[in-house]
Amino acid sequence: MKNRLSTIKKYILILLVGTTVSACKDLTELNIDPNGSSEEQANPNLLLPTILTGTGSKYNELSFSDLGGVIQHTQFDAWFNSHNDYEWTGGILSWDAYYGFLRDNELMRKRAEELGWDFHHGVSLVMRAYLFGLISDLWGDAPYTDALKAELGDQKYSFPKFDSQEIIYKGIIEELKQANELLSKPDGSYEVLGSADVYFGGKASKWRRFANSLALRYYMRLSEKSTVFAKQGIESIVGDPNKFPIITSSADDVLLDFAGNSASDSWPSNTVYDASGSNFRRMKMCATLVDRLQELGDPRLAVWAKKVEIPIEVRSSEPAGTDKIVNGIRIVSADVVKGVAVDTDKDYVGLPASVSKNPSAYNLNPTPGQTSFNPHVSYLNDSYRSAKGGLLKARLLSAAEVNFILAEAAWKGWAVPEAAKSYYERAIQESLTSWGKAADYASYIQQQGVSFDNSQKQIIEQKWIASWSTAAQAWFDYRRTGYPVLKAGPAAIRTQLPVRIPYMQTEMSVNQKNAEEALSRIEKTAYSQADNENSAWSKPWLLQGTGKPW
Repeated sequence: MKNRLSTIKKYILILLVGTTVSACKDLTELNIDPNGSSEEQANPNLLLPTILTGTGSKYNELSFSDLGGVIQHTQFDAWFNSHNDYEWTGGILSWDAYYGFLRDNELMRKRAEELGWDFHHGVSLVMRAYLFGLISDLWGDAPYTDALKAELGDQKYSFPKFDSQEIIYKGIIEELKQANELLSKPDGSYEVLGSADVYFGGKASKWRRFANSLALRYYMRLSEKSTVFAKQGIESIVGDPNKFPIITSSADDVLLDFAGNSASDSWPSNTVYDASGSNFRRMKMCATLVDRLQELGDPRLAVWAKKVEIPIEVRSSEPAGTDKIVNGIRIVSADVVKGVAVDTDKDYVGLPASVSKNPSAYNLNPTPGQTSFNPHVSYLNDSYRSAKGGLLKARLLSAAEVNFILAEAAWKGWAVPEAAKSYYERAIQESLTSWGKAADYASYIQQQGVSFDNSQKQIIEQKWIASWSTAAQAWFDYRRTGYPVLKAGPAAIRTQLPVRIPYMQTEMSVNQKNAEEALSRIEKTAYSQADNENSAWSKPWLLQGTGKPW
């Protein structure tokens, strides 16, 4: 939080030109144009794409790469300890990048106010809410009210206090209300360079939907702790769609396309700029997700996963010691697999969660190790080798998520316009549409286990499925509801899933007094490390007293 600077990328017209700001520079040098333009003259149109691309890319990395393991969408078979087994001691993530984007965003907000540019002012409030909400979702209490004041020249805020989750969540909801007002004029009445807005091309109406839909996310986040507040908030939004428009169609999803021009602006598992292909090769589909998708006959499985290259057949009729490949099938005798877990599915095989301390060896892999190629476990679909593509987008908020939120609100008995079943079915339809499977909706919705049974468990399970590549949201829902029912694997360092990201050791050292005060408000559990509140299994305010997820 101190004088830690982010990497600043300056975007001129449509092309994005990166400039690196050294961490040793004074904060007054932030966002200074190399051609001589001062911070006081910064153009919000040049700041906007820096904030949007940085946030979208970082959120995608968090959800697709970092947290896919905890919610059992994916598993790694190399460099797997934190992904599969939750070895998060000392903090697996740093919030420095998020606060870096917030510093840039604060400059945009300040300049927008000075210029009277309501579009950029409104957008800055939406992005402020998005980033602060995400920080609190991940770590719990965090610097919020005092977080950016040092950048405005007030050095007494160089060591900002940590605000409670309650203050942060309710604060960002108020900021989203303000954004809704600022963005309420017709699209053509704002001062904005359309190409600078890489989410919506300068359309304020879409940003307004984003603001109100994000508020729905956080009202529901608060539903177990501040039930009346959450209920009234959601009812007020959906009860007045003219005043509070929301995202209802996948055409309005909040997405970031990847440019695919370099490793830094490409999909993280691509093999275009990763010559070794290790980022793609080490990531496998998790058996938890694969098995459930198969049980439900889910058409999205083929979009996300690749069929096993070589299926396995165990034949008791074969002589002892048989292990051969015939017509693309590996045939083994029963003695070869005695005492060994083998998945003989001919189509899709997932890697079980935290299956062992050598997951690369799973399912009789003939080449275990860091550079293994496992032909008996499903890789991701080959589309995830690409640097960019139609489905390779950072998905910050979707119509599917909004409809699942409203389905849950209706299930709770809150006053929303439609029944839970209608919202639930629309959520699934929007998700299938966004993944190119709209034609499968009519048959899928009739599947046993998919057809609505009026339970929170089913709503959240389908939301978990639809959260593929946005695992962060699935994790946050799991913590709040306990769904889907997930079990830690045998090699995980705890028998339950973690519920927060530990504070970084640097933060504990540099801002010690405020960090320790924040830790005093965190609740140790039976799974926390001894005498350590700063544990991934210690409960922040949002979970205390709820009995969730365990």
